[in-house]
Amino acid sequence: MALSLHNLEGSRRKRSRRVGRGNASGRGTYSGRGQKGQRARSGGKKGLQQRALRQLFQRLPKLGGFRSLKPKAAVVTLTDLQKHFAAGTIVNQRILVNKGLIKSGRPVKILDTGTIDRSLRIQKCRVSAGARKKIVAAGGTIE
Repeated sequence: MALSLHNLEGSRRKRSRRVGRGNASGRGTYSGRGQKGQRARSGGKKGLQQRALRQLFQRLPKLGGFRSLKPKAAVVTLTDLQKHFAAGTIVNQRILVNKGLIKSGRPVKILDTGTIDRSLRIQKCRVSAGARKKIVAAGGTIE
């Protein structure tokens, strides 16, 4: 394809705006610097980054409340135990991790959601009061 005026590509760089070249230029007088003050003078740009950050932080909402450093307990329901364990089985944190019911390194709490009709041996797990009643009623033990 031959070069012609209609298919020439211009420069990709955007020209910077010429500021402070008299009132007729449209950017004269104060040249976008406001009026007097340190930042209106040449070389007066110190602390701009910090100033912008401060305004940003002031706009953000404060976070209230309390975040505990202790890890939250992984929740296992009675329905999960009913589905994944046979009667007479030992249930502890390591076995629950192997079955994929919880992630490792977190304490375990068994909650009273659903029903259970088989006896299980629960070891080293926290158990809610309702779940404790149902497990004991089904013939299970909590150690």
